[in-house]
Amino acid sequence: MQPTVYLVDDDNHLRKAMTQTLELAGLAVTPFASAAEALKTLDANFDGVVVSDIRMPGIDGLAFFRRIEAFDADLPVILVTGHGDIPMAVQALQDGVYDFIPKPFAADRLVQSVHRALEKRRLVMENRALKRAAETAGDNLPLIGQTPVMERLRQTIRHIADTDVDVLVAGETGSGKEVVATLLHNWSRRRNGNFVALNCGALPETVIESELFGHEQGAFTGALKKRIGRIEHASGGTLFLDEIEAMPPATQVKMLRVLEAREITPLGTNQVRPVDIRVIAAAKIDLGDPAQRGDFREDLYFRLNVVTLSIPPLRERRDDIPLLFSHFLTRAAERFKRDAPVVTSAVQRHLMTHAWPGNVRELSHFAERVALGVEGPLGQPIAPAEQSGFALPERLERYEAEILKEVLRAQRGDVKATIEALGIPRKTFYDKLQRHGINRADYAERAAPEKAGR
Repeated sequence: MQPTVYLVDDDNHLRKAMTQTLELAGLAVTPFASAAEALKTLDANFDGVVVSDIRMPGIDGLAFFRRIEAFDADLPVILVTGHGDIPMAVQALQDGVYDFIPKPFAADRLVQSVHRALEKRRLVMENRALKRAAETAGDNLPLIGQTPVMERLRQTIRHIADTDVDVLVAGETGSGKEVVATLLHNWSRRRNGNFVALNCGALPETVIESELFGHEQGAFTGALKKRIGRIEHASGGTLFLDEIEAMPPATQVKMLRVLEAREITPLGTNQVRPVDIRVIAAAKIDLGDPAQRGDFREDLYFRLNVVTLSIPPLRERRDDIPLLFSHFLTRAAERFKRDAPVVTSAVQRHLMTHAWPGNVRELSHFAERVALGVEGPLGQPIAPAEQSGFALPERLERYEAEILKEVLRAQRGDVKATIEALGIPRKTFYDKLQRHGINRADYAERAAPEKAGR
């Protein structure tokens, strides 16, 4: 739904005129005759902005702003006044008012200010959502992304999390398969049980069966005491098998039995033990393709393939890269106790042109190096920020605008080439140009003199 503009003015005629101005600009407006009325429905979850007159009976505009600031300092407030009080304007801006518009003003002045404030609010709300996602994912990388494919993935995870169905997660190395598995566990009723992860490709064939099924004392040379296997330890919770395509064929047969009967027989005993587990398997190849599957058992694949979640590689969702990088850079700066560095045009260019074969993991490590200032994409040191006071939403907004300008400049204003380089839909491209006030023609015109001089 469209964010709402709360418009507060005690003057009935002016309130109607400003409401009409904003509605003609395509904005949703809720008018109020007093600040007291607006405060009844305002809270930190409000995703719009507030436009208020200053000179009002009861709660005036400045007092209204202070009330709003008390419950949400990031909610943009635009104050309008018919009195040319410059000291008041300066003080209000210093106190945190988003904008100060003296009357009389052109309609475009108000509309443009509201559009910028709405964009800032959108970024703030997205940042809060990211923090909630990060808290949900614990120490793992949060499943961040605004592209339609990532939104569908999150919706699917929430939809199936409580169903106890076994899940196969497909995706390239570093794309976030364990993050998906962790979210499936955390969002299910098994969250109080153990989340047990095992990388099947990291263990030799002689060890993996003992790790999975456990063993009794004396079951084999070196088995000095009884050991509970990963499967039994996960009973009541979730078992995550990463790189399951690397599981030895003999172990695959036993794993198929576990999935069908939900029971295990540890090495060195004939005792059958029931287990209550949900299995999430991850593969970095397409197990549905016989050519890639190799010696992986077809019946085990079909048993695992009740529900398959596919994570797209980072290169196929480039519109998420700025958001991800800003999150990782902020997190890295906090961890290293440093100011977040200025994102240079060289870093921006690298972000949007690099193939990211290591996906989200590679991007996270790159953000750490940038935060430390030890390595840029071209081996150049990154200078510390002089304006480190900007919060994540402001940095992200500036950063996205710079990327658009950089790629437009590189493609000499060519729309098709720019869209292909950015990897975003045409509509998204034009929406972003409008949001940031970027005129594509400016970059095409700059190229003309260069061509003429050749």
